[in-house]
Amino acid sequence: MLDTWLTRELGITVPLVGAPMVGRAGGALAGAVTRAGGIGLIGAARFHTAEWLEAEAQTAREIGGGLLGFGLMTWALADDATLLGTVLDLRPRVVSLSFGDPAPYVQRVHDAGALAISQINSIDDLRVVEAAGVDAVVAQGHEAGGHTGRVGTLPLLQEVLESTSLPVLAAGGIASGRGLAAVLAAGAEGAYVGTALLASPETVGPAYARQKLVDAGSGDTVYTDIFDKARHMPWPERWGGRALTNDFTANWHGRGVDEQTLADAYVADDPNVGVVYAGEAAGLVREQRPAGDVVRDIATQAEALLARFGKQ
Repeated sequence: MLDTWLTRELGITVPLVGAPMVGRAGGALAGAVTRAGGIGLIGAARFHTAEWLEAEAQTAREIGGGLLGFGLMTWALADDATLLGTVLDLRPRVVSLSFGDPAPYVQRVHDAGALAISQINSIDDLRVVEAAGVDAVVAQGHEAGGHTGRVGTLPLLQEVLESTSLPVLAAGGIASGRGLAAVLAAGAEGAYVGTALLASPETVGPAYARQKLVDAGSGDTVYTDIFDKARHMPWPERWGGRALTNDFTANWHGRGVDEQTLADAYVADDPNVGVVYAGEAAGLVREQRPAGDVVRDIATQAEALLARFGKQ
């Protein structure tokens, strides 16, 4: 058994968190991860309605039991924190507050009986979330899919582990039991996994995205802001997004064109143009598989590897 702070705190059997991938991680994916022994997080964004969140939470609980978690983009709460209230009304056990200072929101999360966890991309980020009073941090490396920072997972994880007394999880490039075993052996209490789950049938979003990921290699990603600009997503400049390369990135990445030009060229439902956020572990995803099978295989392999060295 893989026994860590995360498994003990949540009463789960696998120290693995299904990443809250907005637009891809809904209730079905979160519930499948939880049923397999981890905890799946629903990606919540400001464009989601209360009705959508309630329906997805119900689905997650029907599939995975009572354990529920959400991930929010902290920078987006500054203008309107209504989303956080809606999420907390659903009584989650975990709320991930990432990409910004969570200080205004941590006490509300604690008052609702949930753990507050923040993904961080630097030591400066660590100091901010420590001061805010979060319960754990996630060292998210540059390899990760979606929005992330500019330091690789392994250097960042080592630096964070040596710089805090908080429980630390790892994210970015972890898509097999080997990856999970590696970060646990380093001292992490668990891992966020995203790309490994993106070809699972439980994901929401464009159907073409699953096969695009299966067909991609680990070198077929780009760190870019053009998809945010094309879709008028006001992400702070310090966080780009890692996505699969396609015709859109070939035509526009690095050209410095204005936002409206990108918006006019963008077609979301075109498989050669629409965004598929995914990390550098894309080459490890070789088929469309149920999320529960992915989680169980990661856990089994990690446990076997760690047992070889007496690290369980």
